[in-house]
Amino acid sequence: MIYAVTKSLKSGCTPTTITCLTRGVDLRKERADVLCPAGCPLWQFYVFGNVVYASLSSICGAAIHRGVITSAGGAVRVQTLPGQENYSAVYANGIQSQVLTRWASSFSVAGTKSGALEVAGRPLSTAHPSTGKRLKKLLEKKVGNKDCKADIAFLIDGSYNIGQRRFNLQKNFVGKIAVMLRIGTEGPHVGVVQASEHPKTEFYLKNFTAAKDVLFAIKEIGFRGGNSNTGKALKHTAQRFFSLENGVRRGIPKIIVVFIDGWPSDDIEEAGIVAREFGINVFIVSVARPTTEEQGMVQDVGFVDKAVCQNNGFFSYHIPTWFGTTKYVKPLVQKLCSHEQMLCSKTCYNSVNIAFLIDGSSSVGDSNFRLVLEFISNVAKAFEISDIGSKIAAVQFTYDQRIEFSFTDYTTKEKVLSAVRGIRYMSGGTATGDAISFTTRNVFGPVREGPNKNFLVVLTDGQSYDDVRGPAAAAHKAGITVFSIGVAWAPLDDLKDMASEPRESHNFFTREFTGLEQIVPDVVRGICRDFLNSKQ
Repeated sequence: MIYAVTKSLKSGCTPTTITCLTRGVDLRKERADVLCPAGCPLWQFYVFGNVVYASLSSICGAAIHRGVITSAGGAVRVQTLPGQENYSAVYANGIQSQVLTRWASSFSVAGTKSGALEVAGRPLSTAHPSTGKRLKKLLEKKVGNKDCKADIAFLIDGSYNIGQRRFNLQKNFVGKIAVMLRIGTEGPHVGVVQASEHPKTEFYLKNFTAAKDVLFAIKEIGFRGGNSNTGKALKHTAQRFFSLENGVRRGIPKIIVVFIDGWPSDDIEEAGIVAREFGINVFIVSVARPTTEEQGMVQDVGFVDKAVCQNNGFFSYHIPTWFGTTKYVKPLVQKLCSHEQMLCSKTCYNSVNIAFLIDGSSSVGDSNFRLVLEFISNVAKAFEISDIGSKIAAVQFTYDQRIEFSFTDYTTKEKVLSAVRGIRYMSGGTATGDAISFTTRNVFGPVREGPNKNFLVVLTDGQSYDDVRGPAAAAHKAGITVFSIGVAWAPLDDLKDMASEPRESHNFFTREFTGLEQIVPDVVRGICRDFLNSKQ
């Protein structure tokens, strides 16, 4: 379909003066002549489409992109058009327009010298991808960047330090970050909190899962003013923003990006400690650092180093000015998507690999074997299992060994628990030493260089027919922390030989299989204790 508009506007009509950021959706008329100002920075424009532009695009940006005017400004004729299913991305006249999937209304732009509007419409059908490709793009857009799963709070500066003008530039910068992150249902989720005299949550993680909606929400944020109580706002965000009811997802890195223009009015160090205790990665984006003359006014000149997740240079990011920030967007986004660098996300619940080595010998019996599986499920339930979180594996042994599932087989808690329920009892002899060696080599080997800390939980009810001390020592040397759990006739000496140091806190014994239930909290606490000790 092609839209053609040929009706002339009345001659002598005075154009309406607009700003650089006025969007097509801001116009209330079907047709209008407008006057764009001179000197609009090209990086400031949001433009979606080519020839036909989504109505959330900047009118002046679209006009420059189309070649109707230059950065010197000028008169532009705007024609409202129906919405489209797809807006393409094209680089033209110094502006890179962006892809947008489906929007309710559009507009075209033309010069005002001619008495008629130029033809403006959708690109020819040959320029569109096939229906299948278009649907695939639509789906990818909705899903978002699955390689950058993160829950991010942007803590923007709304104090008198930044002022109204720079506040708007800050919002533009945050909007560009949101677009480049590729927000989606299975990608990054973002929310915004404004720091001023008192913190205000502008919107939560659960509110929007599409970039266009986030852009609108950011644009609507009003400047509050007041002191820059960044510490108060950071503590508020760490304690109240990241909750399940507000949209936080289990096993996903939690991030706060703090924007500070100048310096905070209050203490920020304590808030940084609180954020780390909550497993939140704090980034500080500082703009206009205090000069030598101003440093005497700053409560703590080392505020950045004390607030960030870790003072290693990765979590601090400096921008010299709010003008010309486009080149700083991509490096910051790359940091936010570097999950392996999110050191403060690493809690014992989302950063461990736990393999269960299960005695399937004849002495266990089918009913007791079910109690063992119930024990494994109860331990697994305590951890945040995901593709970037904790992982669970299970190996059953007699004289032989069988991998029931490896660390990479299941990446959700539900699937892991289902797999545990599906394990079938083998029955046979008991060769625990061989089973430990097998598990060290075949289950932990592929993940040995990964970021998670490795744990092995050995469950047995009797004497092993082979040596356990050597294989256990090799597992310890490979960085695997071993918990040994014995039932009924399991020799205490074997349990101690298998357990990691200190052996007293890494081995457990119960006379009956029903006693395994009471051991669950001790094993979970032991794993968390060892994890925290390894980080010190």
